[in-house]
Amino acid sequence: MADGPELPDTPDPARELASGESALDPRDFRNALGTYATGVTIITAADEEGKPHGLTCNSFASVSLNPPLVLWSLVIYSRNMRVFQNASHFAVNVLGTSQHGLADKFAQPSSRKFEGTDWKPGLGGAPLLADSVANFECRTVDRYYGGDHVIFLGAVEAYSYNRDEALLFSRGKYGRFVGG
Repeated sequence: MADGPELPDTPDPARELASGESALDPRDFRNALGTYATGVTIITAADEEGKPHGLTCNSFASVSLNPPLVLWSLVIYSRNMRVFQNASHFAVNVLGTSQHGLADKFAQPSSRKFEGTDWKPGLGGAPLLADSVANFECRTVDRYYGGDHVIFLGAVEAYSYNRDEALLFSRGKYGRFVGG
């Protein structure tokens, strides 16, 4: 006995885009997504030896208040994938308007991202960046594959925040909120 109505065969959107069978132009689709302003974060974790790793990310979102859950996603071919796949914890560092230089630094591939960066270890060794607008310390709960990304689900175990203004990103540029 079926639990619901039988659905017609429909293509799996993740496979469709990955196979090149989609009618959507990938670059134009990315441009359209870029019209949606997001906050800017640096996601961090420590590897097995305790070495800090991090990357700039704007795919961060809240999932649930009770229990407190957040998510973020990482492209499957990222050189940081192994670190985040194996880390027990990660930290989400929400950047302020004065930290666009830090966002640029962590967006580039480099083994020296933490040189000259003020940070302290959080839960599971995940780096907490100084002067961030907010820090969320998360235990990795699960990972889901979605097209060309892995979606990381985290249980927030600790957090802090201040009243500084958050850095925004839209159409490939940094900005700030202007109230009406």
